[in-house]
Amino acid sequence: QVELVESGGGSVQAGGSLRLSCAASGFNYNTYCMGWFRQAPGKEREGVAGISTFGTYTYYEDSVKGRFTISRDNAKNTLYLQMNSLKSEDTAMYYCAAHPVPCVSTGVTTFDYWGQGTQVTVSS
Repeated sequence: QVELVESGGGSVQAGGSLRLSCAASGFNYNTYCMGWFRQAPGKEREGVAGISTFGTYTYYEDSVKGRFTISRDNAKNTLYLQMNSLKSEDTAMYYCAAHPVPCVSTGVTTFDYWGQGTQVTVSS
């Protein structure tokens, strides 16, 4: 049974940092492309960052470049998102997602498995 469980969300003031984690189980993690998405109230879900199977390639949405870092630990089947210099517009529910190789697309519809999400709230 595939499971993705996010953690690490919370409330923080603008300029602060959070580190999200996503624990994966039930599939061969090393052969899956991973991504972080977010959805704010009234808005569509959008891709934030993506990473290839061994971390060779990463992708970032323009608004988070230079502030967020995606990484993965294949020994622990865990995905991370380090978020620095947080802004109020980063407030959203954050989801991790997975899809099998090849890692050629970062679109929402590409991903097969999703976690339940973790809330990030940034106050200005």
